[in-house]
Parts: sequence; C-alpha cells; structure tokens
Amino acid sequence: MEQKQDERRDDAVVSAFVERFAAQLVDAGMARMPARVFAAILVSDGGVMTSTEIGEQLKVSPAAVSGAVRYLSHVSMLSREREPGSRRERYRVHSDQWYEAITSREQIIKRWEDTLRDGVASVGRDTPPGERLAETLAFFEFVKSELPLMMDRWRERREELFGGGGGGRG
Repeated sequence: MEQKQDERRDDAVVSAFVERFAAQLVDAGMARMPARVFAAILVSDGGVMTSTEIGEQLKVSPAAVSGAVRYLSHVSMLSREREPGSRRERYRVHSDQWYEAITSREQIIKRWEDTLRDGVASVGRDTPPGERLAETLAFFEFVKSELPLMMDRWRERREELFGGGGGGRG
C-alpha cells in the first residue's frame, strides 16, 4: 500500500525549505508573511490550506494569515475558495500561479508607460531626467511586447514537460 506523501516527508526539512524559499521571495521584494504563506501552501500536498492550517504550520496569528492571503489573492498568486460543506475559506495555489502573476503585471506596466510618457513630456525629452525616463519607458514597452511571446513559449514548454494538466494543479 502506498504511503501518503506527508507520512514520508520530514516536517523539519519541509519547514526549513519554506523559510529558505520565503527569504528568497523577500529578497526579491515580497513582504515576509505573504512569502511564508505562499511557500507553505506551495509545498502542501494538495496545494490548498485553510487559514487555521496555515497559522498552525507557520505559528502565526489569524490576522497575519488574513493579511498575507489578501495580498497573495490581489497579486494572483493564490485563489480563495469555499471549503465544501463549510463557510470556511481555503486558499489554493495553481500550477499556473507564476503565469497569472506575471501576466497580471501587464496592466501595471501599461499604467507605468502612460505615467512615464507624462513624465518625459513634463521634464522635456532632451533633458537628463527626460532621457532617463525615456529609457525606462522604452524598457517597459519592450517588456510588455515580449511578455506574450514569452508566455506562449512557456505554455509550449509546460505542455512538453507536464502534458495538458500542468505541473501538479491542485
């Protein structure tokens, strides 16, 4: 009979991974508690946890969990769903959370471009700040134009690696 994954893994090793990956997410700019919550859900067997489970695993308050999941939902790194037969919510990561998080940035990049255009116009294109703003604008225009192509390539690569179902969609 096959053992459940939780019976084979060392909780201390998993906890150390969660903290190490969370620290790397923090280094990349994410707040600490959302990073810890995301990493904890990511390594859970089903990719889904309740607030209570998250709090118990990370030894944090319900308020800390609430703020973290609110942020992670806002940036499309997890989704909220009702626990079947209950009013409790649970939080899920999907195999496409990175895709969703990256592509949701397209709207933000568009707003930045609009604001940068205004900035270039306000300081003058031929001034030192105008040149810096114009270069920043050009970078974001480039990123926005490349993003759909990169995501298409990722979908093809994902299909090659994991088939139609993705890499462990919960």
